[in-house]
Amino acid sequence: MQLRTRAEPEAGLFIAEGEKVIERALGAGYPMRSMLLSDKWLAVMAPVIARSVAPVYVAQPAVLEQVTGFHVHRGALAAMGRRPLPDPGALLAGSRRVVVLEKVNNHTNIGAIFRSAAALGMDAVLLAPDCADPLYRRSVRVSMGTVFAVPYARLGGPQDASPWPRALDLLAEHGYRRVALTPASDALDLRALRLEAGAKVALLLGSEGDGLSPGALAACELRVRIPMAAGVDSLNVAAAAAVACYALAGA
Repeated sequence: MQLRTRAEPEAGLFIAEGEKVIERALGAGYPMRSMLLSDKWLAVMAPVIARSVAPVYVAQPAVLEQVTGFHVHRGALAAMGRRPLPDPGALLAGSRRVVVLEKVNNHTNIGAIFRSAAALGMDAVLLAPDCADPLYRRSVRVSMGTVFAVPYARLGGPQDASPWPRALDLLAEHGYRRVALTPASDALDLRALRLEAGAKVALLLGSEGDGLSPGALAACELRVRIPMAAGVDSLNVAAAAAVACYALAGA
């Protein structure tokens, strides 16, 4: 896993797993480099194979497991070529509702947040340098391929003139209301959030343990919370993102 984490982005590739995810990756314009699948999936994947000139390798399930190190229960893996990420400023200029993530480094949470963002009408996702890779195999699988449907960019990385969290100033420059999601008791109840018509809004979410950093919180105009009951202090960040995205979609 550590080797893939280092090698996949540097080599410009990622792994897509399963028929639906591979189809969505191809449909979004990601080129296939090669495919590995079990023999019983050959007929199922025939339409996908016909859309690409990449080599296809067929083997028994035991061989796939030996090669990959895990049980390939979805029958097919494809090595896909990455595409350059868009410029954050250009992404913000063409959006109205965006999700901004800080220190969300769990791949399952990343995939689930992208799925909610796609389903609930968010236009884009911006990632701090310390967030997990949305194109990591587990992220892609959990998202059911919706990582290909929501544009995303990295913000405040080594290549940027402004490091994180100062890079969040870009949100203000593009006219976004910055809304931080936090369990703090003095934050505004999400149900009471009212925004002016046509407002551009950025929803900021942090890690499950520590939440947003003080710098990220300071960059926000509003702090909102999801009211909790039964002594529960907070939701999983992916669940919280779904609730907040739903609320913003109608705000």
